[in-house]
Amino acid sequence: MSLLNQLHQQLGLMSWPLILCSVITLTLWLERGLSLLWTSLRGEQEKRHLRLRGSTYPEAEISAPKSLILQGCSLLVRHRSCDKSTREDLASVWLQQQRRKLHAGLRVLTLVGVISPLLGLLGTVLGLIEMFKSVGESSDPVTPALLADGLGLAMSTTAAGLLIALPAIAGAQLFGLWADRLIDKLTDELNRCNLQLEGVRLEVRP
Repeated sequence: MSLLNQLHQQLGLMSWPLILCSVITLTLWLERGLSLLWTSLRGEQEKRHLRLRGSTYPEAEISAPKSLILQGCSLLVRHRSCDKSTREDLASVWLQQQRRKLHAGLRVLTLVGVISPLLGLLGTVLGLIEMFKSVGESSDPVTPALLADGLGLAMSTTAAGLLIALPAIAGAQLFGLWADRLIDKLTDELNRCNLQLEGVRLEVRP
């Protein structure tokens, strides 16, 4: 509690909104990072396994899929009786669903990155208003040290807002690029699976 009280004294009225933004940013960083890392590692492991088997997609092995790659391939294998264009449309719908899941929370990170500096700026303005109000009501002489202390406290909210916004915006962009990369790999693997269901044998790549 002493830390929260100290933050409240430093940041003033905007302390709780800024603390909330920082908690949201940290939570989404951890959740998105671990989720995308697990998806990526699991997908690469399954891809190597498929390549070692000659890049085939036996239905027996993907009846209970775990990774996204095997989930997508299982979907196509279950609909192997459909024509190729129908399977492509089915894969496209499934990929859009996975894209939304992989991008979950990134808009919130972007929103936090936009709001945090504004909250910090608002806290600075409110702090300056309060400082000048106190100076106006005081009968003591105004010294540079007094103004420096007041300005320092007021500007701390802007600094806090920027410190929260930078990792929030960076995380939204980096995790978005990571998710798009995973979707590209999924798309490539589903295309290869769809072609093999049509009897087209592709060259196995390591």
